Amino acid sequence: MSQAEGKRRSGDKAAEYVTEGSIVGVGTGSTVAFFIEALGRMKDRIEGAVSSSEQSTRLLKEHGIAVLDLNATGTLDLYVDGADECDRHNRLIKGGGGALTREKIIAEASRRFVCIIDASKQVELLGKFPVPIEVIPMARSLVARRIAEMRGQPVWREGTVTDNGNWILDVHHWQITDPVALERELNQITGVVSVGLFARRAADVVIVDGVVR
Repeated sequence: MSQAEGKRRSGDKAAEYVTEGSIVGVGTGSTVAFFIEALGRMKDRIEGAVSSSEQSTRLLKEHGIAVLDLNATGTLDLYVDGADECDRHNRLIKGGGGALTREKIIAEASRRFVCIIDASKQVELLGKFPVPIEVIPMARSLVARRIAEMRGQPVWREGTVTDNGNWILDVHHWQITDPVALERELNQITGVVSVGLFARRAADVVIVDGVVR
């Protein structure tokens, strides 16, 4: 099976979790694009979607799906998103596409978080993929120094500005044995907006190449 076919199958499988008349939280990325395609085929059965990025907003609108404000919708029944890495406990690294803060907000606001990935994203230990950290621009160097003290290697993702107007540091060379503790520690650094570790709020369901794991 090709990687693209695995992503398509995962997107189609995730659509089975969508309930009649619901508002769906929608993440960002190449796998989610297939889910949006599937959602477009059932757009008359849902009220609309809450989007995690301008990129996904454009795709949703192209498929005729209403994009709603999370402040107006309240708690969502379902959030569907991809991941850059996923361990056996459904803890994730996300943010390769730069939308980690909005993704984290929607995940927190949803009763069920379904993560759709292809098999290449499964890992035993998180950290081979660099951990994205969204930072206030003036705090970039400050945060980078704190991360270096934690034995991470922060690299500024130059030229990238998030939808929130912030910058991203990608942290390399971490083997993350306790992602919940690391997420908590990083969140305490002044200037950090959001951390691409989804450990405290892990996925509830993981779909790999169209199969629920």
